[in-house]
Amino acid sequence: MPQAILTQDVEALGERGTVVEVSAGYLRNYLIPRKLAQPATKGALDAAQERRAAAERAEREAKARAQENAALLGKTVLTIEQQAGDDGRLFGSVTAQDIADAIRDARGIKVDKRKVHLEEPIRHIGTHMVVVEIEDGVMATIKTMVVEQK
Repeated sequence: MPQAILTQDVEALGERGTVVEVSAGYLRNYLIPRKLAQPATKGALDAAQERRAAAERAEREAKARAQENAALLGKTVLTIEQQAGDDGRLFGSVTAQDIADAIRDARGIKVDKRKVHLEEPIRHIGTHMVVVEIEDGVMATIKTMVVEQK
């Protein structure tokens, strides 16, 4: 049976980059015309191995960069100014978008507002601990001070 390298995820066979054994007719008549696989030649196997190694290296570097950003954000104290009444209640609220913008302004790190975990928007002046997900599984807790705008 010939071997094939999958160029896309195929439900019955496996994920992209996997080397599988398939019948010659299945490879020739179904997988190759639909660009789901290519024949596993020596050169193609070497290229697939290099791509896999490069992807793993890039993933490790991204994870390390996320860890560094999380450590940096853990030391960061954000100060957000909002208008407030005499009782300390804000006119409006501090939302996840406001916190994401403050992080970008303070440290230059872009964080998606959906990755800022707030149970509800901040409505009072004070210090709040906000959890931010930098990357999958990498979290940072940021001290956020909401102060009255002068």
